[in-house]
Amino acid sequence: MENELVELETAGWHALSTGPAEATAFYARVLAREPVVMLTNGLRITDRQQIIESMGGPPWSAFEVIEPREDYLGNDVGVLTYKVRADRDGTPYTALLSSVYAKEDGEWKLALHQHTPY
Repeated sequence: MENELVELETAGWHALSTGPAEATAFYARVLAREPVVMLTNGLRITDRQQIIESMGGPPWSAFEVIEPREDYLGNDVGVLTYKVRADRDGTPYTALLSSVYAKEDGEWKLALHQHTPY
C-alpha cells in the first residue's frame, strides 16, 4: 500500500496542471460517491457534481508535494497529509493538505479533502 495515495494525489495535481478537461475527468473518476471538500475562505462543498466542476478552473503552472505522509486506518481507509507549494499565473500558493481516501468497489476514492493555507 505504501505510496499509493501519494501517487494518486500527485496524479490529481498533474491533472489540475494540465487543463480543465483533464482535471474534471480525473476527479469524476476518483471522487467518492459522497465527498466533502473544504477549501480556503470557509468554503465547504458536499455536492459531488459541484466539486467536479470546481476542479475545472485555470490550471496550475507548477506544484510540489512536500513531506507526504500516508497513514492507514485499516485496509479500506487511508489518510494523506502533506504540504504543497504551487503557482498559478505567477501567484504562489502554499498550504497544508489532508486527503482521506476510502475504498469503494475495491478502488481508492477521495472522500475528504482539505486545504489550510500558510
